Amino acid sequence: MLRKIYQLFLFFLLGSLNLKAQETLLFIGSYNIDRNLPGIYVYRFDDRTGKLSKLTEYSGVLNPSYLAVSGDGKYLYACTESRAEQRGSVSSFKFDKTSLTLISQQPTKAANPVYVALDKSEKWLLSGSYTGGGAAAFPLNATGEIGAVAQVLLFQDSSIRPQQKSAHIHSVNFSPDQQFVYLPDLGADKIRRFNFNRLLKEPLSQELFTHTPAGSGPRHMTFHPNGKFAYCVSELSGAVTAYSLIKGVLDSIQEVELHDQPHELYSSADIHISPDGLFLYASNRGEENNIAILRVDASTGLLSPVAYQTTEGEHPRNFVIDPTGKFLLVANEYSGDVIVFRRNPKTGLLSNTGNKIQVKGPSCLVLKRYGK
Repeated sequence: MLRKIYQLFLFFLLGSLNLKAQETLLFIGSYNIDRNLPGIYVYRFDDRTGKLSKLTEYSGVLNPSYLAVSGDGKYLYACTESRAEQRGSVSSFKFDKTSLTLISQQPTKAANPVYVALDKSEKWLLSGSYTGGGAAAFPLNATGEIGAVAQVLLFQDSSIRPQQKSAHIHSVNFSPDQQFVYLPDLGADKIRRFNFNRLLKEPLSQELFTHTPAGSGPRHMTFHPNGKFAYCVSELSGAVTAYSLIKGVLDSIQEVELHDQPHELYSSADIHISPDGLFLYASNRGEENNIAILRVDASTGLLSPVAYQTTEGEHPRNFVIDPTGKFLLVANEYSGDVIVFRRNPKTGLLSNTGNKIQVKGPSCLVLKRYGK
């Protein structure tokens, strides 16, 4: 009997220690406007309550508007000098759980970078530039340093709206199998696709593209966990397009509006799928300031609208779903806040937890889990 009691005590003790060894951190990128002001923030995230506790911040770079974190959580990458006239760069930082240290910076060769992404091998960092209408590939070393740009792709296309007088690459998306990279071009109404080979000196090759409806302005993408479907949110038309994904080819199967009533101007922004693959979420800025919630049929990839959740702030540029699927965090850029919502896994609906932090110009949220 005593032996059983001892075993139970040991089991709960080890479980408690394991929980303490694990923690989830939230990295926030922002438009700080002044490089001398904080631009990157790190918070502890309690994935039981949704509470956020500030850990550290970093000043010294201009407008670190989009972030990516290495698999081991030791390095942070950012597109910097976003919205800087005729400039743009990518930067890397070492993170030691208490502070960030800048370790490298390279020019993107295309103005106003708005997105960065790492391949799974973490040998390459890719950036997408809005104003410069291009993408760039940078080699990485094992200590997080970014090498000089190895490949720059610049595009000249345009489309029918005033915002589409030139190419505008708005995101960089690796296919689930890492064989392809997709570049939604808001200015040209195209999703550009390139073969990706991490072993080559210039890893991107053989451009193909998928047309989107004229004036739609494709912006961000996400992939279903089963790898069979892709989804792209269009900023200017306020719609999401569902695609079947077979050997890297995008085949449109459905287009769904992301608003419950017509508006004069649409400004859809970000898109993510819940970890269980059952619900898709997309943010609407402008007149709406909400999250559109859609149910996903995992067998067909088709979407059906469920509800709209106010973000209780202005201009939800970016949001993230935590790894457990229990929470959705929204960055409201103009109202300067990050708000934590609890997610109902059965209905997909969101409810405000009351957890909120004030951050100037938040534009990107990345959650990273540490520990076993």
